[in-house]
Amino acid sequence: MAVITRFAPSPTGLLHLGHAHAALTAWSAARRAGGRFLLRTEDIDGTRCRPEFAVAILEDLAWLGLDWEGEVRVQSRHMAEYRAALDRLAVRGLLYPCFCTRAGIAREVAAAGAAPQGPDGPLYPGTCRRLAPAVREARIAAGAPYALRLDMAAALALAPAGLSFEEAGEGRLRCDPAQFGDAVLARKEVPASYHLCVTHDDALQGVTLVTRGLDLKPATHLHRLLQVLLGWPEPRYAHHRLLTDAAGRRLAKRDGAPSLRALREAGRSPAEVRALAGFAGT
Repeated sequence: MAVITRFAPSPTGLLHLGHAHAALTAWSAARRAGGRFLLRTEDIDGTRCRPEFAVAILEDLAWLGLDWEGEVRVQSRHMAEYRAALDRLAVRGLLYPCFCTRAGIAREVAAAGAAPQGPDGPLYPGTCRRLAPAVREARIAAGAPYALRLDMAAALALAPAGLSFEEAGEGRLRCDPAQFGDAVLARKEVPASYHLCVTHDDALQGVTLVTRGLDLKPATHLHRLLQVLLGWPEPRYAHHRLLTDAAGRRLAKRDGAPSLRALREAGRSPAEVRALAGFAGT
């Protein structure tokens, strides 16, 4: 099978060394195998993404010496495709509208005492899953904002036993999508979630090897379930280490990690920056 990898940053800020490590990991894997390296921008969050950062991503990657095949896929231009995927889940009774606010969920979880924990915190208690259809319809008709949640119990009933994924260096790992509870797949402000869009695009673009940071490894459990439910192919996965600063903290935009742009303006060469990102000699 041909190796097809991708790098899919969100244009919410300038790229830093952690992004460079992720991009070089995917690019190098494709290059070693004589495969293809693709680029897309995950800009579905219109409240945080900026076009100037999308332009900067292309400039910084090109300066770093990376090349990619074909046009860059821009997620915000394909919302109808994600809506169609959501509709496919909805007609099978796998989605339900959730009218709860984050504050309301927090209060309900606190009142319950010991709520089950998932990768993203306490699991949603299922309040709106139990609403009668007439109540849901009335609230929607009244214009109440809502998210779309995956009915995890219904979804798991349709999934094969022993669902798993292939992780580089570890072999097949058993999936536990239930750890996410009734995951949100769409919100009013973000019409399709990261989980839905990334699995859709990996399938559409024919990605065969997903390389990404270890922080996203838990998400693979949910992504494999979505792939099965929607009939999408299963790629292999390779989750890589995360670069940290001198204090051992993961490099992040919000913590002011030095950007590639700043390193370039400080006189660093592409080769020096690749070495700082863990790819000396590439």
